[in-house]
This record gives sequence, C-alpha cells and structure tokens, in this order.
Amino acid sequence: MRLAIEILRLLVQSADSWLFEGSLAGLSDREWMALRFLARANRFSRTPTALASFLGTTRGVASQIAAVLESKGLMVRKPSAEDKRSIALCITGEGERFLERDPINTLRDQLVALELPDRSQLRDTLRRVLDGLDVARRRHNADVCGRCMFLIESGEGKDRHFKCRLFRKSIAPKDTTMLCAYFEARG
Repeated sequence: MRLAIEILRLLVQSADSWLFEGSLAGLSDREWMALRFLARANRFSRTPTALASFLGTTRGVASQIAAVLESKGLMVRKPSAEDKRSIALCITGEGERFLERDPINTLRDQLVALELPDRSQLRDTLRRVLDGLDVARRRHNADVCGRCMFLIESGEGKDRHFKCRLFRKSIAPKDTTMLCAYFEARG
C-alpha cells in the first residue's frame, strides 16, 4: 500500500505539466488538452461530441473551448466530409506551431530521456492501470486507432488497406496511428 501511495503522489506531482490554474501561453489546461487531442485525432474524432467525450465534459463546454481555440486562430470549423450536417474541428498551421510551446513538452522530454526499456515498461504499466479504470468506470478512453477492435487490415505492401468496422469507412494508413474517441480495445 505504501508503494501505491508513493506512485500516486508522483503521478499527481507530474500532473503539474498539464493541469494548472489560470493559463499558460494564453490557454487554460482544458484548452491545451483540446488542442492536443484535435492535433492527434483521426477524422472520425474531430467533432464537438468526440472532443466533449475526451475532455469528460458537456458538448456545450467543448464548443466553448473550441470557440476560444478558433478565436486565437489555432483551430477552424469545417463542414465534415463524412456528414454534411456536422462539422469537423481542424487544427490550423498556427495551432501546430503553437503546440511546440505546449507546457507538457517538458514532461515528454523527461520521458524521452529514459532508456527505451524503462519507457516501454512505464507505458505498458500505465496502459494496464488506465484500462482497469475504464472498466471500473464503464467508459472508454480515446486511444490509437491501430489498437482498436474495429480496425480491419487487409492486403500487403501497396495493396494494404484499413477499414473501420464501426464507421464502415476506409482509413488511411497514417490515420491508424491517430487517436479515436470511439476506440475499443481488442479482447
């Protein structure tokens, strides 16, 4: 139990890089989280609903956060290519450049400094903990499309194709490395 409490204390201390009062570089912690998510989200997850799910908030609050990002020129709303009734939230070039100043980058740099086996072990352990929390809360977190049970891969080489069974749409190979708010782990 003592070790678990120490681990919790360390996790809370490390959260200073992404959870903070006020704003850093002109954005609140939630606005930074939204910008990070939208920069890494696949085309199915760049919606106000998916953003709200990722942030654990209402669609109205997510729309307000998107409006702030849009007012700063970091994001734009575009008609969805998938469904003309909905919109896609897209990061601008300015938003991409702004992410270079992301406060979480200091934590990322410390993780990069770890030896590869230590990074891999930390990732795998945290993934198991988060998966357990998801089961306990009966919810799903966004995760990388390539690990999802809905992804179907066929062919090889130039004939390699990916498809999402949930959306019944083809997926570009680069999108399989992006976050999906509809992710479900393979059983």
